[in-house]
Amino acid sequence: QVQLVESGGGLVQAGGSLRLSCTDSGRTFGSYHAGWFRQTPGKEREFVAAISVSGSRTNYADSVKPRFTISRDNAKNTVYLQMNSLKPEDTAVYYCAAGAVYYRNSPTPLRTDYWGQGTQVTVSS
Repeated sequence: QVQLVESGGGLVQAGGSLRLSCTDSGRTFGSYHAGWFRQTPGKEREFVAAISVSGSRTNYADSVKPRFTISRDNAKNTVYLQMNSLKPEDTAVYYCAAGAVYYRNSPTPLRTDYWGQGTQVTVSS
């Protein structure tokens, strides 16, 4: 059973950096593709970044290229999202997701089978 817990959110000034972490307490993360999504009030949840099981494939939303980097450490059952040059429009609740399918040539390459509870990121201007 995949149980995702995000951490690392907080308040940061524009231009600053944060690193989000997502850990699977069920210790099965290494078998799933993973990704990050974000959501602001009144808007649909949107794709941010995805990474394949091996880490050999990554995809990003155009709005976060090249500022964000997704990575993973399967030995630690953890996926990371390094966010640099943050902008006020990056303010959102960020959700970690895991899935068994990584789609090719799709704007949302990750099938989301499991979700974390989210962590708030606030970027002040």
